[in-house]
Amino acid sequence: MLNLFKTKNKTATILVVDDEPDLVLTIKNRLEWNKFKVETAANGVEGLEKAESVRPDLILLDCNMPVMPGLDMLELLRQSKKLKKIPVIMLTAVSETYDIDIASILGVAGYVTKPFNFTELLDKISEIIDKK
Repeated sequence: MLNLFKTKNKTATILVVDDEPDLVLTIKNRLEWNKFKVETAANGVEGLEKAESVRPDLILLDCNMPVMPGLDMLELLRQSKKLKKIPVIMLTAVSETYDIDIASILGVAGYVTKPFNFTELLDKISEIIDKK
């Protein structure tokens, strides 16, 4: 299966923000195999810096991370004039109703819990990017 995800004549860029190096590498490899450009960050502070410099088409964001948790990063993204419209998919082991509700209030495009099915994640990514 070869998927070519493009937006406005360029390959879509996805920022993966997660503190689990093995998982980040796996996601990065799978996304690149599917023709995405991928940037990574290990916490919310790095994620905000990368989002500002790269302006990704979509962000995959974990909740529980050191330095700055995902929901804090999401809140700061939504407060930024330049970054607030970037779609975010929460990709996390956190499945508490409270966290899902907060993420929804902050306008996430999707909420995927770990462990996850990569094909379903790709479908969600392509659906969101196609809407841009």
